[in-house]
Amino acid sequence: MSAISRRGLFTSLVSAGASAATRVAPRLGLDVRTLFLAGDATSASSAVRPFAGWGMALPWHATPHLRVENHAADGCSSRSFLDEGRLEALLRRVRPGDIVLAQFGHEDERSDHPDRYTEPWTGYRRSLARFVDAARERGATTVLATPVERRRFTSSGDAYESHGEYPAAMRALAASMRVPLVDVQAESLALWQRLGPEATKTLFVSSPGRRDHAHLHAHGAAAIARIVAAGLLARGAVEPHEVRRLDEVTPLSAFAWRASAA
Repeated sequence: MSAISRRGLFTSLVSAGASAATRVAPRLGLDVRTLFLAGDATSASSAVRPFAGWGMALPWHATPHLRVENHAADGCSSRSFLDEGRLEALLRRVRPGDIVLAQFGHEDERSDHPDRYTEPWTGYRRSLARFVDAARERGATTVLATPVERRRFTSSGDAYESHGEYPAAMRALAASMRVPLVDVQAESLALWQRLGPEATKTLFVSSPGRRDHAHLHAHGAAAIARIVAAGLLARGAVEPHEVRRLDEVTPLSAFAWRASAA
């Protein structure tokens, strides 16, 4: 990432104010609590360099008071995450005061995969509501995060939205259920616009003859993790003593790629 300044290009990421409606419950005296991450490949741990989900970089922004446990999985939509029993497995580890952060959208849009597809204003919202209700039943807080924007630019160099109605549907659900929302889609779109078509190439994985505009390179994962950490603090989902280094970008040395399955 030598062509990109670590500090200069990542300006203010989220509003510092958080409304009382999305402030979370007291921490119940926990000295250390856990943030559980549910999502797709854009947040999941990867076994293949340089592919990386932003969940791999998030622990670098957490202090010893906040553990990050990444349950995100490649190819999961909000629907298939539930259908495969992944939320149930995650919830068995949740304690009162913990956080469940859910980010879906990329795979929910896959109408060519009926086992993943959800319609934004019906199935998508119902699935996300199940995350919120299940976490509340266990005394935990759900945070919703809109999907990472793809790298898409017009011929004139303007970044444009690619997720249709899904971000709006999630925003509406978060408001109606009064849960914190980190608007990663809006923040990442604004970041791509600031960086432009050339600089953003380093944030996504590419191979000879093919450029991937959805899956993040470790550099891109680091940028999104910083957006998420700052958003969690701004929305009152974490306390100031639980996050750190919000003006820095996760170094590649902090990434740990998981071992490939035998």
